[in-house]
This record gives sequence, C-alpha cells and structure tokens, in this order.
Amino acid sequence: MADVTPQIEKSGGITPAERYLAQLCEKTFLSLWSYPGVYRDQGKRSDEADGKEICDLLVVFGEHIIIFSDKHCQLKNSGNTALDWQRWFRKAIQRSAEQAWGAERWIRQNPTRIFLDRACKQPFPVDLPLSGKGTFHLVVVAHGVSQRIRAEYSGSGSLLIDTSLKGFPMHTKPFCVGDLDPQKTMVHILDDSSLSILMTARDTISDFTNYLAKREKLLRGPMCVHAPGEEELLAIYLKSMNQQEEHDFVLPINAGQTVSACFIEEGIWEDFQRSAVRIAQIQRDKISYLWDALIETFNEHALKGNQYFVTPGGIKDSEKVLHFMARQPRWKRSALSQALADILRTTTPSKRRLRVFPPFEPGDPHYVFLLFPVPDLPSVSDDQYRDVRRHFLEACCKVAKLKYPDARDIVGIATESGTHKGGRSEDAMYFDARGWNAQMEEEAKGLQEALRILQTPKQLNIHASEYPEVRPITMKLKNYRNKPCPCGSGKKYKKCCGKG
Repeated sequence: MADVTPQIEKSGGITPAERYLAQLCEKTFLSLWSYPGVYRDQGKRSDEADGKEICDLLVVFGEHIIIFSDKHCQLKNSGNTALDWQRWFRKAIQRSAEQAWGAERWIRQNPTRIFLDRACKQPFPVDLPLSGKGTFHLVVVAHGVSQRIRAEYSGSGSLLIDTSLKGFPMHTKPFCVGDLDPQKTMVHILDDSSLSILMTARDTISDFTNYLAKREKLLRGPMCVHAPGEEELLAIYLKSMNQQEEHDFVLPINAGQTVSACFIEEGIWEDFQRSAVRIAQIQRDKISYLWDALIETFNEHALKGNQYFVTPGGIKDSEKVLHFMARQPRWKRSALSQALADILRTTTPSKRRLRVFPPFEPGDPHYVFLLFPVPDLPSVSDDQYRDVRRHFLEACCKVAKLKYPDARDIVGIATESGTHKGGRSEDAMYFDARGWNAQMEEEAKGLQEALRILQTPKQLNIHASEYPEVRPITMKLKNYRNKPCPCGSGKKYKKCCGKG
C-alpha cells in the first residue's frame, strides 16, 4: 500500500524564457532540487495572496544554493551601438543582478520563509543550509543579445568576457561583461548561447557548481582575463586538470613568471568539440542518463506524494538518500549506470543478485545493488513482495557494513531480477553506519547467516575516469602589456584596459 504524503505543486515558469530555463535546470539539477518562481511572505499574516517573488528559479542542494534571475529584453538597433548596449545592459543585466543579490539577502536572513506559491501556503520542501553554512551561486540569464553579437562578430553569439570591467559604471563597452560588483557575491552572466552550452556540458549539480567556483576564482584573480565567449573558457576548463585531479583553469605559466593579462583565442571550444577524446566521452556518457532516470523515478513519486513506502520524515527523508545519488558527477554516473545495466542484463528473472560497489573517492558512499526475483506464486501479493524485498535490502545494507568495516554511508537500491514484464519497481534506502556498535554487529551476523548474504563476497572495483585520456591545453601566454588592447581602442593594453 502506498504511503500518502502531501503533493508538491511546482511552477513551470510564466514566460517562454522562464519555461525554457526551468526545463534546462530540471534536466541538470533534477526535479527535487530545482524550483521556478519561489516567493517570500513579507511577514504578513493573511489569507490573501500577498507573496512576492524572490527569484525566477532557485536550486537548493546541500550547502549549494543557486539563484537564477532571468530577463528577456531584445537589444534594439537604433544605429548607435554604444547607446543601445547601455540601455539593454541596465534592463537585462543590472536589474537582474540586483534581484539576485536581493534574493540572496532574503534567503540568508529568512531561510524558513520561502514558499512555492504566491499565497505562501506551500513551504519550500528542501531544507536550506544553516545560517552562514551555505555557498551561494548567482546566475543572471540575459536573453535578447546573442543574435546581435553574431551579426557584429559572427561566432556563437556569446557575450565577451573582460575582467578589467569592475562595477556597473565600467560596463560601457558593447557586448563585454566583467565583474558587476567585486564587493558582493559573484554574478555569473550567461546569455542565450552560453546558457545552453554550459548547462549541456556541465549537466549535474556537482559539475555545474564546481565550474562556477573555479570560474569565480579565475575571473576575480590578479590576472586580467579576456575571452571571446563563455564557451572558450569552458573548453579550457574541460581540457585542464590541476594537481588535485580536478577540472580547473590551468594555464601554462612558468614558475616565477608574472602574467598580467590572459587573452584567450577564439576556436578552442570548436576544436575541443571535434576532438576524439570529447567524442568518446559523449558516447560513453550516454549510458549515464540511466542513473538520472532512476533518480527522477524516485523524485517523481516523492513530489507527487505517492511513494510505496516512506519513513516518517516524508520527502525530507527521501531527499537524504537521493542526495547521495544526485551528487555524483557525470563520469561517475556513467560507471554506476554501466555496472547496474550489466547485472540487470546478466541476471535471470528467477535469480537473486547482490553487488556492493565501493566508493570512487573518499566521501562517496558504498552502493548496494539488489536484484530480487518475483515469486511465481498467486498467493504472494505485490504488497507482500515489496515488503519482503524492502526488508531484505535493509538486511543487505547492514551486512555490507559487516563485510566492509570502513563503510560510513551505504545506499541500497533494489529492483526486480531480469526483465519484469509487468513493469519495474524500485526501492532506495540510506544506512548511516557511523553509529555502528556491538549489538548491531551481532544482528548483522545473524542476518548474514540466516539469509545467506555476502557469505563469499566478490567486491567489484569500478575503474573509471572522465576521459579516455586528458590532453593538456596548448595555449601561448606572455605579458601583453605592450600589445594593442583587444578592445579596439588602438592604444597599448597597459594604457587602456590594463591601466592601473
């Protein structure tokens, strides 16, 4: 019998641009963590609809809070490009940035007064981090400029990046953006072109937030950065690894060398997209969306309130286990999906199968995959089968801790063995093994013996990496202070954008 919990009603966005953003974000961040059109109650106590919209879309995932401010404003062509740009910048970027900073202030000060509806009756369903613990990422999506940029410069139509521009008054160069206010939380500015490119290439919560964090460090660093578009920055990031084996903006600067400015050439993104390693990565990652689909199956039931079984904490308990699954970056999802697909393919409907997969890296959970056969007995109802399977999965998670003492977080996933013609069902659970004690160990030993769980275990180590190989970026850097400024002024860089 399915447990009944309140259904979560989400907005899908009002304008076409907002609906497009909502679709992109739900694909990247998944439905349980992405919410268009959230509201604040303004402190009133009334039955009337008095909520005020905080932002166009809010993503909350653990300590990460992403605020999207979306504005569609067509850049007019009056014949005066500089004037057209300044008017568009104020409407599409400056106002959106101010909205994003305002949303950040409200969320920091009033994390429990956020709602999904204007009437402020439906509280935000995901817990926000405690005060001072959250990491905010602010994203302005400015529509209506890409076509004009393509007409002026050809290329992708992405806004040009120039970190010498600091503060609103400095943003007078057409189609160039920098740091809107160095004293506030960084606002990442995307447009029609770069929004799609970035959220397609970095389409998990971990991949996306890691990129924004490294991007902020680069653009707010001591070196002035000039790039012909967001996609060129993204290509450098995806092709480079730092000493911690993380994607980063690794530039070929010799020890002791001082570089005041970095001019990124156009075409790096296109070359990267055509490279054999990128093509191989895209092909391999196709299977990773099995993992996304599995998470979304659980998310859909959690949001609709029709889960077959849920612990007393309701959707918040569901979020705990799904959080572990959703925080995996794309390359790990590929490996997990392949492992799950392999055991589904090789297990007959009458055979029980159990596999334990160890962490890829410290901090990752142990995964317990259970395939449980459906008995061919009319006397066994679906309710009885699901109840037995759920308890067996719980026993497997406990025995997994017994066999792998270092395990701290254990995520169990169960489904039918083989290809189940009547449709497939899934169970997921989380076992926090930090409180393991002698009594629990004895219980696990009894379960292992009685149910014959992991008596002769075979641990399968998954060897995976993001690329078949990682090729270093080839890019020449030197001190450009005496070179002509790329803004087109005719002056030397040190006398123009590099002044001061």
